[in-house]
Amino acid sequence: MTSTEFLTLLTGISGLAFVVGSMLAMGLSLTMSQILEPLRNLRLVVLALLANFVLVPLLAYGITRVLPLDEPLEIGLLILACVAGAPFLPKEVQMAKGSIPLGVGLMFLLMMVTIVYAPIVVPLLLPGAEVDAWSLIKSLVVTMVVPLVIGLLIRSNDQESAEHWAPVASKISGVSVLILLVVGLGMNISNIIDLIGSYGFLALVVFVVGSLLIGLALGGRDRATRSVMGLGTAQRNVAAAVLVATVSFSGTMTLPYILVGSVILPLVLLPTARWLGKRAGAT
Repeated sequence: MTSTEFLTLLTGISGLAFVVGSMLAMGLSLTMSQILEPLRNLRLVVLALLANFVLVPLLAYGITRVLPLDEPLEIGLLILACVAGAPFLPKEVQMAKGSIPLGVGLMFLLMMVTIVYAPIVVPLLLPGAEVDAWSLIKSLVVTMVVPLVIGLLIRSNDQESAEHWAPVASKISGVSVLILLVVGLGMNISNIIDLIGSYGFLALVVFVVGSLLIGLALGGRDRATRSVMGLGTAQRNVAAAVLVATVSFSGTMTLPYILVGSVILPLVLLPTARWLGKRAGAT
């Protein structure tokens, strides 16, 4: 096994451990009623869907019209704009001292909508693109929905065991995301260096910051809700984007571009979440 193959395997394992660990920890820590309660706010749900599936794709499309990007990079940006509901969100919300139940509920809602939305909208934005809806559904359900449901079932039947194992699952997800970020940065450093100073890098930064501002603007006056909306809108579902790119655009720069985006997202949003958390603590 070459070093590249080993790092690729390590990235896959750490990414899977992060997603599964995060979802399991959330399930062990919360009840279904706590997750669903914030989503009874119809106005908030409508604004979240508007931000993630209308305004963010429009932002990405506008960026591709303004900046002279190569076609594979345009495709990668538009794919990222069409997928939401990322497992990073609850961790970022926790750092920002936002509403964790709302964060999990919003992630779950956006993930479910993405399963239906992406296979329909991506081919419309990118004629000729094919989205394997079944592969997308299987990936999201197996890695995110199933661990969350298992955690919820354990908590509903044995709260003491759930409280014991929730910190363990949380630590596993924390270590895994650290490995994922370090290895991912190392593996994509050449692509990042090639993009630095280019319109492709600028497009990703503008996209992430613009999406964050859209969410914050629609989040209302409540600090805990606003931070969730901002982070939830900016944090795209990279796993789903990678699936779409692999099926439809393998062998082009679209997939490496999305992977560079997967590094830029946490590099922007994790410090933002910490800053929001410090502001919340000061308040």
